[in-house]
Amino acid sequence: MQSTVVKSTKKVETTVVKNASKIIGDSYITMYLQQLQTNPLRTKMITSGTLHGLQEILASIIAKDRPKHGSYFTPRVPKMALYGSIISAPLGHVLVTLLQKAFAGKTSTKAKVLQIIVSNLIVSPIQNTVYLACMAVIAGARTYHQVRATVNAGFMPVMKVSWCTSPIALMFAQRFLPPHVWVPFFNLISFVIGTYVNAMTKKKRITAILKKKKSNGYELKKEDKEYYLKKEYKEYTKE
Repeated sequence: MQSTVVKSTKKVETTVVKNASKIIGDSYITMYLQQLQTNPLRTKMITSGTLHGLQEILASIIAKDRPKHGSYFTPRVPKMALYGSIISAPLGHVLVTLLQKAFAGKTSTKAKVLQIIVSNLIVSPIQNTVYLACMAVIAGARTYHQVRATVNAGFMPVMKVSWCTSPIALMFAQRFLPPHVWVPFFNLISFVIGTYVNAMTKKKRITAILKKKKSNGYELKKEDKEYYLKKEYKEYTKE
């Protein structure tokens, strides 16, 4: 009898906790959606800044890219968060708002396809150009020629990724999402893809460093690897 009462009590407690968690989670989502409508730009800036900073941390963890006895919270993290907050979010807000206004009230299949085409041929190139230029500055570029070289080298690879993912994301947004949620949704898609690309880039950079040292006749021990990665890390993150 006592065992049955204890089990029933635990079951009730578990149900209460689950329901409370669901209520709290739903209330946060509701509050966030309300903020998107009442303070759209500010909410998008906070969202984008948080995601870009988190993206850099996750990419470093995946690639195991940090100096000896260092932290994954590198100087690039606040820079990425700043970029996401004051550049990426306002730019995305303006471009997507203009795109939505240009096709407001047009629900035909032809209009939706045209919206996707305009997004991929006008909106994405602008966003990707600004992104590459900012990444060049964060990585240490200080002259116009350095920034232009980075943009020229990375533009088409980035655009190819956009052309593969953007139409699917936009079709999903057209079908299922209200207009004020589009930018955060696109930010989330960009966060997932950006984390993967950033992590792979870091891994390739680390591999290239170690291969270069090994080809020069070095027998790289664990401490040697840590030394060279730390040295390269300083050069990579310096202003």
